[in-house]
Formats: sequence, structure tokens, C-alpha cells
Amino acid sequence: MAGKGTPATAALAKHKIAHTLHAYEHDPKHESYGLEAAEALGVDPARVFKTLVVEVDGKLTVGVVPVTGQLDLKALAAAAGGKRAKMADATAAQRATGYVLGGISPLGQRSRLPLVIDSSATGFDTVYCSAGRRGLEVELAPAELIRLTSAVVAPIAG
Repeated sequence: MAGKGTPATAALAKHKIAHTLHAYEHDPKHESYGLEAAEALGVDPARVFKTLVVEVDGKLTVGVVPVTGQLDLKALAAAAGGKRAKMADATAAQRATGYVLGGISPLGQRSRLPLVIDSSATGFDTVYCSAGRRGLEVELAPAELIRLTSAVVAPIAG
């Protein structure tokens, strides 16, 4: 996978986390980055997680939910210890994470933001999330993703 390194893959290598990278040809016309990844890789979409940047009481926070569902903003706010949540401005999300929309990974972000992972992730041996680029997913054990990101686990998918 020469030339495919991202801050996410560097973090995985640095911490010696067992993982598998899965590359696919990204179609810019596809409406959902996550569903595109599931289809391209032939994986149950419930195992593919999207990374969403949200403002909880004015503080950027990351929610990681299955691509098959929606982020429950109220549940995320509660899990993050806040009262109100709204989707973050795209520019702020890209600036804080160092990634482009559709390629935001929960791993290797420029700023270490509080992170909440939907509890459904723990029901799988491995899950998929962005490896930091459109068309590149990483498969890893949910326990490793939780440990590496210091995530809170809570039911945040609606």
C-alpha cells in the first residue's frame, strides 16, 4: 500500500494495532461515502461506521455511528456530558481533524477531540471506518478503536 499512508494509518502502525486496509475506487457521484464503502467492499453496512464532527455546547466532538443509521444528536450530547448538539461546520470539521469530508477518520486527527462510538460497534469482531481518505477503509477490532481513541461507548445511533 505504498503511497497510501495517512495520519490514521500512521497512528495504527505506531501503536502496533492489528488492522487491514481496504482500498476501493471512490465514485464522486455516490450519495453516501459509507454506503459506497460497504457496497464496494461487500461488507454488511452495519459494520461500516461513519465519523461525524458535531458541536456539543460549542465544543467540537466526534460521533462514530453505523452508516445504516443517523446520529442521534441528543444522545451524543448526553454521552459527551453536554446539553445541546448540532452538526459542526464543514470547514471547522476539516480544520480540526485534518481530513476532508468523506475521508474523516476517528484515528490520527489533527486535534484530539472527544469521541463517542455507538455501542453497536461492540457487537462485531471487526468494524470498518475511514482510514483518512475517500476510498480507503480500515478494518480493526472495535476494542482497539475504542482504546486508541479513548472513546466513550454509548447508544448514539438513531
